[in-house]
Amino acid sequence: MAAVAAAFPSGHHVSSPPNPKTNPSCLFYPAFLKAPSKGLSIPSNPLQPCRLPPHLTAAAAADSPNDSSFTSFDLLSDKPREECGVVGIIGDNDAAYLCSVALHALQHRGQEGAGIVSSHRPNDGGRASLRTVTGLGLVSHVFQDKSKLDYLSGSAAIGHVRYSTAGAASSLANVQPFLAGYRFGQLAVAHNGNLVNYSSLRARLEDSGSIFNTSSDTEVILHLIANSSSRPLISRIVEACESLQGAYSLVFLTENKLFAVRDSHGFRPLVLGRLRRPSGGIVFASESCALDLIEADYEREINPGEVVVVDGRDMSVTSLCLMPPKPRKACIFEHIYFALPNSIVFGRQVYSSRYSFGATLARESPADADVVIPVPDSGFYAALGYASESGIPFQQGLIRSHYVGRTFIQPEQNIRDLAVRLKLAPVKGILEGKSVVVVDDSIVRGTTSSKIVALIKDAGAREVHMRIASPPIIGSCYYGVDTPRSEELISNRMNVEGVKRAIGCDSLAFLSLESLRGLLGEEAPTFCDACFSGNYPVPPIENEVIRMEAVE
Repeated sequence: MAAVAAAFPSGHHVSSPPNPKTNPSCLFYPAFLKAPSKGLSIPSNPLQPCRLPPHLTAAAAADSPNDSSFTSFDLLSDKPREECGVVGIIGDNDAAYLCSVALHALQHRGQEGAGIVSSHRPNDGGRASLRTVTGLGLVSHVFQDKSKLDYLSGSAAIGHVRYSTAGAASSLANVQPFLAGYRFGQLAVAHNGNLVNYSSLRARLEDSGSIFNTSSDTEVILHLIANSSSRPLISRIVEACESLQGAYSLVFLTENKLFAVRDSHGFRPLVLGRLRRPSGGIVFASESCALDLIEADYEREINPGEVVVVDGRDMSVTSLCLMPPKPRKACIFEHIYFALPNSIVFGRQVYSSRYSFGATLARESPADADVVIPVPDSGFYAALGYASESGIPFQQGLIRSHYVGRTFIQPEQNIRDLAVRLKLAPVKGILEGKSVVVVDDSIVRGTTSSKIVALIKDAGAREVHMRIASPPIIGSCYYGVDTPRSEELISNRMNVEGVKRAIGCDSLAFLSLESLRGLLGEEAPTFCDACFSGNYPVPPIENEVIRMEAVE
C-alpha cells in the first residue's frame, strides 16, 4: 500500500480495502450473516487519506494556495452554486474511465474536488473489493495520471464532483465518494443534496458511539445504514432514508451492485441511461449531458422516492418504492442556472426552458434598446429568447475568458475590483454609444451585477437595461444549493427600484413568479420555488442546516 501511495501526488487519496488480517475489527462477514450490529469500523478509518513521504508532504504545503499571505477571491461569488454531481456506471470493463469522462461533463456542478470508487475483481477470480481515488481540484487534475484509472479497473464505478462551502473548502477528507467498511463488507456512496436534519442525526449517532471522519452530511447516511438491523442491504438503505429530511440523489456501490436513490420530493435530478457500447452498461448521472459525452442513451428520470438496483452479476435491474410518494418538488434553479443547456432535467429540455424565460421577459418587460447581450454563459439562451421576441438584434457584447478559474489568488486587496474584468471582456464595437439590454439568469447579492453594469458603461454604452430571467431571490436554499443567508440577498433587503439604484443600471426587471409558474404549466406545483416564494416544502430548521461542509 505504501508503494501505491507514493506513486500518486500529494493531495490525492488512494485507498485499498481494509485488511482483516492486519485489522481484525473490520472483518468482512458474508452477506446477510446475522452478526451483532457494530456500526462502522472505526479503527480502519476508511475515509482517512494515506500518509505520504515527508518530502512530498512538505512540497504540497509549500505549493498550497491557502497560504495566509494571499487572499482568495471567488469570481462567481454572486451566483448560487450547485454543490455536486454524481455518476454511477455498471456492466462495462471501462467503468472508471467512462466515469471520469462523465464527471468532466458535470464539472460545472463542482470544481473543488473529485473522486471515483470502483469495484475491482482480481484476475484469479477472487472476491471483488472497492478501490478509491479522490483529490482536490478539477477532474482533469485529479485523474491526469493514467495510472490512477488503471488502479480503478473493474466493471462498476461511482464518481462525484464537489463544490464545498465555508469551513472545509480544502479538506480532502470531505471529497466523495465516501468508502466505508462495515460488518457485511464495503459500501461507497456519492451524494447530491443537503440534509436539513443533519445536526440532530449526527448528535444522535454520536451519542450512540459513532465516530465521524468528516464534516459532511453524507457520512450520516453511511452510519445510519451500518447501524441498521434490517436485512438485506436494500432494506437498510430504505430504513436510513426514512430518517433523512431534505434533498438527496444518491448512488451506492458494493462489490456486486449499484444502487440509485432519489428523495421522495425529487429535489435534485438523477437520470438513467444505457451505454451504446456492446456491453450495454447502465449509467446513472445528475444530468443527461454526462450520458451524451460517454455515448449513452437517455432512458428516463429516477422517480422521486425510487430505488433502482442493478446487479452486476446478471445485469438485472430492479425498481422499488423507497417510501410513500410525496408531491414532487424539483428544483427550478436547475433550469434557470445550474444544468447545462444541452441537458434534459426533470423531463424538460434546459435550453428550451431558458429560451422561453427570456421570451416571456421581453413581453413582460420590454426595453427601448439597440442591442441585446447575454451575461455569458448562463444568460445566453434567455437573451436569445428576449432578442427574438423583442425584435432587437442579439450580439455577444461580453466575451468570457474560459482560462480564468473560479478563484484566483491576489497578493493585494486592491486587485479585487479587477475580478470581473478577468472573467468578462466588453466588445466596445458592439456597446459604444448603444442602449443595451443585458440579460442574466439571476441576481443574488448584486455585487457582480454592479461590476458588469460599470464594465459595460465604461465601454461606452449609453444606457444599460438589466433583465433577469428569474424572479427576485428572497430566501436561501436548504436542499443542496449554496446560497447566502437571507439577509445577504439583495432582493430580500430591497425592492426592484432599490436594487436598480444599488447596481447602477438605467432600468431593471425580473421575470415575475406568476409568469415563471405559467411557463411550467400544469407541472408548476411540482417544482420547488422556495428561493422566490419563501414556501419551503420541507421546513428548514435554522440551527440544524448544514452547508455541506460547515464548521465542525
